[in-house]
Order: sequence, then structure tokens, then C-alpha cells
Amino acid sequence: MSRPRVAVIGAGLTGLATAWWLRDDADVVVFDAAERVGGQVRTIELADRPLDVGADALLARQPEGETLVRALGFDDDDLVAPATGQVHLWTRGRLRPLPQQTVMGVPTDLRALARSGVLRPLELARVAVEPLVRRREVAGDRSVGDLIGERFGSAVVERLVEPLLGGVYAGDTDRLSAEAATATVWAAAQRPQRSLSAALRAHRAETPPADGPVFLTLRGGLTRLVDRLCSELGDRVRAATPVRAVVRSGSGWQLHLDDRIEEMDAVVVAVPAPAAAALLAEPVPEAARELAGIRMASVGVVALAYDPADAIDAPQGSGVLVPRGEGRLTKAVTISSRKWPHHADGGAFVVRASVGRVDDTRALDLDDATLAERVDAEVRWALHLRGPAVERTVVRWPRALPQYDVGHRARVDRVRFALEAADARGLHVGGASFDGLGLSARARDAQGLADAVRETVATGL
Repeated sequence: MSRPRVAVIGAGLTGLATAWWLRDDADVVVFDAAERVGGQVRTIELADRPLDVGADALLARQPEGETLVRALGFDDDDLVAPATGQVHLWTRGRLRPLPQQTVMGVPTDLRALARSGVLRPLELARVAVEPLVRRREVAGDRSVGDLIGERFGSAVVERLVEPLLGGVYAGDTDRLSAEAATATVWAAAQRPQRSLSAALRAHRAETPPADGPVFLTLRGGLTRLVDRLCSELGDRVRAATPVRAVVRSGSGWQLHLDDRIEEMDAVVVAVPAPAAAALLAEPVPEAARELAGIRMASVGVVALAYDPADAIDAPQGSGVLVPRGEGRLTKAVTISSRKWPHHADGGAFVVRASVGRVDDTRALDLDDATLAERVDAEVRWALHLRGPAVERTVVRWPRALPQYDVGHRARVDRVRFALEAADARGLHVGGASFDGLGLSARARDAQGLADAVRETVATGL
């Protein structure tokens, strides 16, 4: 009996890992329109060392990321944990420590919040009375800004929550889904306690402390993960090969390429929402309409290398978050030479600055030279660096981050229901537009997609 033919559309981590998990069970082929595979994983050379300018870490508390890495043959010598987790906020004119005992920026320790100096006295008093604020019952999902602002006041949203979420989603807290973007806070809000801070403390008390680091990365850059996947998949990865349409064909599917049509038993669509919407428009139009409604944010990274002598006054800590109310182009700074031990061995003081939000394109409207110069100036001011960067590189990520707006999880449910209702057997969808950003979430998605394809094949398509 011949092995089933499976197409994976999209050579980001989701698609590559899905194909890798399926490699022994099917004749699997990965198609991607871009010449460079790996999606938002990219490692460049800066100051004669590798630096990640897309995703820079795996979330260790989602084990599927580390599971994939170790299954590919990487070991303890390859994996690196952060040297520090201290984060600062650039707010009210200077750097202030991110208060301890916060959950996605939501304070649970009033004393720690007061010591940080992030809030003014009246704003701190507003947080203190949170347990007395009447709880408003709202059916269904709510925005992050609405849920948390109602409980703690707008200053907590603007100076604590938004900077954290801005670095992850590049979104707007008035539109981001509390259910999808701040799942722990959302779950606490469903508890019977009137106080959200008390509910979060109770959640923490019930959750066993995690062993080991929160994040991990690969020595030499995360492109090594992509390279290992591509090496083991070999010629089954076809870059610069766009799929123009997916069409039902008997019990299987046709892939329409520029120069031919290929017959497949199953198809995995693992591309960003706009591209997925175009591919599903003919076979499952209802799903396509839902996917077309997911907004995408464009972002960028400015990688900067400084003379170590100019960084002797730089703060300790892994990075700096910048609230949007500060009016800066920079929204976050990763101090790579502080955060990662393998970047701390001299030669250069390396940082990477993130720019761009879904509703703020000022930075990305600048040319590379101007953007690098202005971000360099902001970083020097924030980190007390004595001289300009000796090397600067700009990397742009257009329409890279899906926005988990209010109702996102319901939208994802509608997409999956549409696939079932259309009896699109053998057609599977996944990727960051669905169930979580970050490499570990993508690795988890890949395992689930591979399992779904195996089940389809096992039941005879």
C-alpha cells in the first residue's frame, strides 16, 4: 500500500515541525512562497557573533518547544537559559524596575508596586481600593483594557500591562482579547473572588512553582533549529514555490502551483491568516471570511552593537519595556549581552530594539538609516551608553503578528466548525493566527496538526 501524500503549506516553524513529525508516516512536502524558510526565526551576524532578530527564545514552561529541540538532537550544551530576568520600565522620565509579583503586568503585591515608583500616589491609591470596586458582570470576552482598567485604573493598563503585551502582540489593549491574550488573568477573573488581585494570588498559591528557567534559547542562534529541520527533511522542503489554490479533488486535494497541479491526500495550511484566507476561499469560504478578519501588525528589530567601554554604566537586567504613552519609537529593548550568557563574553555590547505597533507605524515609515539612528539615540539615553553604536542592522517583519482581538477564540472555533461543516476532510489549518504566539506554542501546534493528519489517514481519508 502506497504511503499517503501530505502537503504542508508554509515553512515557518509550525509547518516545518509538522512535516518533521510526519516524515515517517507520509510522503510529506513543504511549500513556501518565500525564498528564505523559517518564518519569523532569523539569525544574523552582528559584531562577529550570531544574533536572533526574530523570535529569540523558547518558553520553557510550554514543554513542546524543548521536546522538539531535544528530539532534533540538541542537548544541554546547546541550550542556554537567561542569566537574568530583571526587566525595567522606561516611564516617568527614567528606568524603573518592573514590580515583582505581577501577572502580565497586573499587580498582586501593593508594596512591591509602590517601591517600583511606576505609579503616582493617586494611581497607587486607585490600585489599593481594587478589592472594593464593584464587579461588573459581562457576558463573553472583553478587551484587556476594559477588564483590567475597570479593576485597577487606566494607569496600570498604560504603564504595566500594555508594555508587556506590546512586546508580544504589538497590539492595542482596547482591542486585544483578555481571554486569548491574558489567559491567566482571564481565568482568575472567572473565580468567585470579588478582587482580581486576590484571585490571582489564589491562582498562584494553587500552582506548583515551576522548576528550571522560564526561557531557553540555542547557542549560535535559533536558525540552527530551522536548519536542522530542513536538513532532516531534505528536498521535501520547496522554497520559492507558492501554492496558488487548494481545490477539492475526489477524496483528496489538488495544489495548484505556477507550473503544475499536484495531487495530495491531505493538506496542512500553516501560513498567516491573510494567506490562509486566500487559500481557503474556494473550498471553505466561511472559514476564509473569518480568517480575513484577523488584523496583522507590522514590526521591526534594530540590532545594535556598542563598544563595551561605552556600556559600563548600562543597567543590569535583561531588557527595557517602553509604554506607548512615552511617545518613543522604541517599544522594547532586549539587552542581549546581559540576558544571555553566551553574548556576555566580550567583544561587543549587543542589544536589540523592537519597534512598531498595529496602530503606530511611525518607525516603519522611516528608511533604515534614519530608523537606526533614531532608535540608537533612544537606546543610548535609556541605557546610559556613552557613545553611538558601532554597528547597526534593521530587520523588518511586515504583517507579522496576528491580533487576538476581542472574540478571537470564538473566531477560531468558527473557522474549525466551518471546516467540519464543509466536510473538508484531510484539510487542516494551523499557525500563529490561531492558538498562540511564540516558538513553543508553534511546536505544540505542530504536534497537534501531525496527530490530526495521522488520524485522518488512519480512518481512510
